[in-house]
Amino acid sequence: MNTQNNSHNPTNKTEGAAHTRSSNVPVISGAKGNHTLREAAEAITQLGGFVGRIQLGILGNQCRGEEGQFFIDLVVELANTVSTMPVTYQTEGQGSQALVYLHYFTSGADWYLTERDCKSEQLQAFGLADLGYGTELGYISLVELLECNAELDLYWTPKKVVEIG
Repeated sequence: MNTQNNSHNPTNKTEGAAHTRSSNVPVISGAKGNHTLREAAEAITQLGGFVGRIQLGILGNQCRGEEGQFFIDLVVELANTVSTMPVTYQTEGQGSQALVYLHYFTSGADWYLTERDCKSEQLQAFGLADLGYGTELGYISLVELLECNAELDLYWTPKKVVEIG
């Protein structure tokens, strides 16, 4: 009997192809078999400015593990999200209607990114910071974020700033 364990998908979504919302933002749903290990290796390289060294290493190991295809697809889709998210000033004027593409967290703080740096080297991003005593929109140093071991939420679904509560 051939059964499939979906325990690696904490969002409890049905596995299938990646979907898009009406805003054309990719939503990861654990698509199987769409990407190769080579594509995952390239994606991990692209994610270097957005994901901490330790988390990247773990993702690389997971791509070669028992549930490798799930993680291969996850990192490729994540790299796609990063490469297609708006760059500096592209969401200017949208305010609370701007879409949050990435979510980082530590034990007591959260950062929600709406724009990435327009330069090839990712040093900062724009978004919403919640350090435990209220939220504030502004520029966020990606370097400092990763130095304080903030983790990228791998299962984040893009949503508008107004929806974050």
